[in-house]
Amino acid sequence: MSHLVSAEDLHDLLADGAPLRVVDVRWRLDRPEAGHADYLTGHIPGAVFASLDRELSTPGAPSEGRHPLPSPDTVQAAARRWGVRQGDTVVAYDDARGLAAARAWWLLRQAGVDVRVLDGGLRAWTDAGYPVSTDDVVPETGDVVLAVTAWDALSIDEAAAFPESGVLLDVRAPERYRGDSEPLDPVAGHIPGARNLPTFRHLDEHGRLRDADTVRATLAEVGITAGTPVAAYCGSGITAAHTALVLEEVGIPVQVFPGSWSQWSNTPGRPVATGDQPG
Repeated sequence: MSHLVSAEDLHDLLADGAPLRVVDVRWRLDRPEAGHADYLTGHIPGAVFASLDRELSTPGAPSEGRHPLPSPDTVQAAARRWGVRQGDTVVAYDDARGLAAARAWWLLRQAGVDVRVLDGGLRAWTDAGYPVSTDDVVPETGDVVLAVTAWDALSIDEAAAFPESGVLLDVRAPERYRGDSEPLDPVAGHIPGARNLPTFRHLDEHGRLRDADTVRATLAEVGITAGTPVAAYCGSGITAAHTALVLEEVGIPVQVFPGSWSQWSNTPGRPVATGDQPG
């Protein structure tokens, strides 16, 4: 079963009155607080706004990274606020090629929720000619119960050791991997042993996932085939969830290091590699 849904299929599901909750996870790194305002300028009718910073992350010290994982109780309370009922399917989307929506997918999927990501996001919806709404949707509180007590995520020590047994992917832009620039964190470079594969390479010019053969060929460039143990990290654990979504879509399980480079670079004593090789 696919982890993605097309705009056309989502439109049909909504028209048929399927047990469905659409969640708008509008968020951008350069404007983290503007998501709700963007949502109010136009969203899929019936969609509820979800805050990546307050509901899909939790505040923490720099040594925990920029987007520490929320507790399962926090996510359950958020999902109920979104109106999710037991047995509902959740469809998450954003306007940034699925990066923020994938964080919702990664958390909810672990918790036993049937969750998909809208392929191509809001742009796919509007390009198909479907309408948008500008209301602030406040649904009746849901009753979903999340079936998880702790997230399946790599610790910083597990991430450090991962290249010994599998492929650790750094899915940031190449210049950040190489250490040429670092606009956000105190140290530039990458985790020793990590291989660079930016998650945007898996998407076409419309922000939709490329076909499975193309994705597999791209993965093979960094030594990933069926059966290869894979883990992913990025700047703060958001983009890495998108890579997990992509690889799961082609049948390759992925672990995520949610602290990512923001935690690594804020932890004294952690080694740093630079250049275009794993190091």
